[in-house]
Amino acid sequence: MRAEGIGTVRRILCVFPRYTSSFGTFEYAYPLTAGVQAFMPPQGLLLIAAYLPADWPVRFIDENIRPATKEDFEWAEAVFVSGMHIQRQQMNDICRRAHAFNLAVAIGGPSVSACPDYYPSFDYLHVGELGDATDELIARLARDPSRPAQQVVLKTNDRIAMSDFPIPAYELAEVKKYLLGSIQYSSGCPYQCEFCDIPGLYGRNPRLKTPQQIVAELDRLRECGMTDTIYFVDDNFIGNRKATLDLLPHLVEWQKRTGYVTRLACEATLNIAKRPEILALMREAMFVTVFCGIETPDPDALHAMHKDHNMMVPIQEGIHTINSYGMEVVSGIIMGLDTDKPGTADALLEFVDESRIPLLTINLLQALPKTPLWDRLEREGRLNHDDSRDSNVEFLLPYEQVVDSWRRCMEVAYQPEKLYARYQYQCDYTYAQRIKVPVAPEQKSWANIKRALIMLRNIFWKVGVLGDYRKVFWKFALGRLRCGDIEGLIGSATIAHHLIEFARAATSGRQNASNYSIRLREASVPAE
Repeated sequence: MRAEGIGTVRRILCVFPRYTSSFGTFEYAYPLTAGVQAFMPPQGLLLIAAYLPADWPVRFIDENIRPATKEDFEWAEAVFVSGMHIQRQQMNDICRRAHAFNLAVAIGGPSVSACPDYYPSFDYLHVGELGDATDELIARLARDPSRPAQQVVLKTNDRIAMSDFPIPAYELAEVKKYLLGSIQYSSGCPYQCEFCDIPGLYGRNPRLKTPQQIVAELDRLRECGMTDTIYFVDDNFIGNRKATLDLLPHLVEWQKRTGYVTRLACEATLNIAKRPEILALMREAMFVTVFCGIETPDPDALHAMHKDHNMMVPIQEGIHTINSYGMEVVSGIIMGLDTDKPGTADALLEFVDESRIPLLTINLLQALPKTPLWDRLEREGRLNHDDSRDSNVEFLLPYEQVVDSWRRCMEVAYQPEKLYARYQYQCDYTYAQRIKVPVAPEQKSWANIKRALIMLRNIFWKVGVLGDYRKVFWKFALGRLRCGDIEGLIGSATIAHHLIEFARAATSGRQNASNYSIRLREASVPAE
């Protein structure tokens, strides 16, 4: 589906802002790869690019790969921007640069939808999802692409059904330069965790694309060169369990048709461990990673944040169950909760050791607008808007004590010895549970072998020779080489290197203690 009935042609420049360095963008891993420069293609801007009238020329720039140039701005008649809170400074900078060319700039996406006041300089604010506001924006630009006299706020009241979404314009992105591919199946989540803004932004009743749409998008991603891991960016992959069960057989058939070249990953609530029929199909579809918002091993804390669904199965049992289907668990963890005690850090580190989860995103609690947490803390007078802090929450424990506990958890959890021990467990147990498939001709191609050799060379040199934890690395690497597990070696070593380096930066105070921190910083490599 595209916007139709537009007689005038406009040139649109879509610019995705650079990420501020964070735990979840994996930038320390990029030098070990064969040309990766960015995390994932942005779904929102590529969807908008695909929705624009077919005869409107569109140029897409991801500033994580290269900055928008003078020539790009001179070519354009209007600029579209989208992003998350962590990219706030960079989005405002894109607007400033576009205005230097007297271009109208429109911003959409989750950050402006939650906090329109963050973006006073933009000409158009697109608040909400694809829908009537999008059509109105396109119609206004068709009539007159010049900057309006004052800011125009367009709010979506009538959303376009996801079953009518076009395939995102993946062909505009340099997909081979991304660590992961991205795809969206659903939007919304039925749960109401206190800290989460998803229900407020996208609703509690998940809306869905059809299985046929997903297969078509997967095919398009492959056509564009993405053959490694594709991440379902859904807020909760099992938000509608019946729909998930309807989709999975299509993914299994797609994998069979394409030779199981692609690995899949997703986000889901931990109670997925109660659904063996879903896990079995996910294993058949070659899902290899599930991000679970475990948040805390403390039952009292889970109850307080309205995340009782994490207690439908004992947490460690749930993790082990998911692992038994060949899927590595990645966990979200929050520190600074009202239920935290002086011993919380010790309990969390014990949980890390017992769970053997390699990758845990350990964040300080941050109150986001449009969440029950924000509303409660506002009533209690516990929102702090000091931009020099790592959190806008007035903790019940002393602020510095909470930050020090976070740093200690990062330092200990990501000691090379501990991290590689957890990866060793994943190789020995979790990865061994995956279905065995023949090596596809595509994987035996010279291009694929060359890429693997480049990555091995980078890993061996940068970690095995120059790295200060090389003894730990070689103990792990030699074991993988003896087993012939090149994939496990490359995957574990690249991500482990990022985790180790990021944790060191965090414990020395060079990184924020939250992916959502209001302590604004410049992008790690600003666009020039």
